This record gives sequence, C-alpha cells and structure tokens, in this order.
Amino acid sequence: MKILQDPTLTEQRLDLTKPISLVYVIDDIFDVYGELEELTIFTRVVERWDHKGLKTLPKYMRVCFEALDMITTEISMKIYKSHGWNPTYALRQSWASLCKAFLVEAKWFNSGYLPTTEEYMKNGVVSSGVHLVMLHAYILLGEELTKEKVELIESNPGIVSSAATILRLWDDLGSAKDENQDGTDGSYVECYLNEYKGSTVDEARTHVAQKISRAWKRLNRECLNPCPFSRSFSKACLNIARTVPLMYSYDDDQRLPDEYLKSLM
Repeated sequence: MKILQDPTLTEQRLDLTKPISLVYVIDDIFDVYGELEELTIFTRVVERWDHKGLKTLPKYMRVCFEALDMITTEISMKIYKSHGWNPTYALRQSWASLCKAFLVEAKWFNSGYLPTTEEYMKNGVVSSGVHLVMLHAYILLGEELTKEKVELIESNPGIVSSAATILRLWDDLGSAKDENQDGTDGSYVECYLNEYKGSTVDEARTHVAQKISRAWKRLNRECLNPCPFSRSFSKACLNIARTVPLMYSYDDDQRLPDEYLKSLM
C-alpha cells in the first residue's frame, strides 16, 4: 500500500488496510443505505461505544459496528503489547468524529441545505477520513507514542489537514463521479456555485484546482520544515496525498486504467 512504503512495514500495512476499508463501508452506509434516524442512532452508538444501542438498528449496521469494535480492539491490543500504550480511547474518538461528520452531511442533504464553502470544508476535512487513517498510521508506526503527540494529531494539524483538503477537493472535482451511485453527496463545486451566484462550473472547478495547489504547497512546507512528527509519519502524510490522483483518475467506464493498476503491483 502506498501510504506506508517501507518494506519492513508489511504488518502495519495489513493492519492499516482494515480501518481504510471500514471508512468506505461506513461512508456508503451514510451516503446510500441508512435512513437519517438510523444514522443518528448509529453515530450515537459509535460516540458512546455502546453495544446496547445497536438493538434498534438494521443488521448491516450491527455487523459494521461489530467489525469496527473488533478491528479497534485488535489494533489496540497489538500496540499495547508492543509499546505499552493503549490507544483504544484515541481510536474510538477518531471513529466518532468521522461518523459525526458523515451525519452532518446526511442532515444537510436530507434537508436540502447547501452549506457555505467554509462550512463544507470544515466538515469535509474530517469526513474525508484522512485524519482517522493518519491517526491509525501514526499509532501503528509505534514511534514516539505519547499522549501529547496523539493529542496533537487529534487536533488535525496542518500536515494532516492539508492532505485531507487535497483528497476532499479532488473527489469533489468529480473526476471519479460514479453515475450509478444513488447517494446524496454534495460537493464543494455545488456549494461554491450556490454561494457565488453567477459563477460558472468552469470557474468553480478552477477555484477548486487553486485550492488543491495551495494545499499541496502547505503540505510540502509541513514536510520540509522541522515538525514534531517523525520522518516516517511525515512521509506517510505525503504519500496519502500522492495517492489521491490515482484514486480519482477513473476512465469513462468508472474503472481505473490498466497502467494505474500496474503501478500498484
């Protein structure tokens, strides 16, 4: 996997694949399958990590939370045994933050509300899932595992939020738009057009491209300048941003071109 490229990190790559997969599953639950009332209960369950609250939810949501609980426990036990520090609380909080961000979007689009671009990005940086993935990556790397460092990552520092901005805006450019998806995802482009009346789609897309460029410059500065994180973690943040064009460079048939797939081998 591109995020953790060091050949010695095979086990960490396998472990990181699990939460990444769940981010996509939970995203689809909020975007496509869940009713708003169910999503509200599901979010509350994740916030409280309360198995009892699952009783009223459909089976697929119960199965999802059970998988989430199992993976979080598995990673936490592994880190505790290896490094003597239990990351359970931090990992659970990251999932709660993600679900709350997904729920905000679900409420917006169920009510027909289009947020301002600022509102959208503030929430979208979290709903991108990058913060959650990078917290897991940091913990799995096992370097400088202290409460202070984990809290710093939880605050969504520039090195993480820049990568999240890149992913969110690339997605919203629609280069990987799935015409078969029935979800109610909005986009930054829609919010921009609503906020700046009279703007064209091309102007909105140009604005998005400029924001992506600025986010890249900020990420590069964060990686090149002295920062409180290890080189391995900084490189992982850079790598997740590097994968974004690959993730959203689908062809007209909504498939990754063969040359991209070969580059992953």
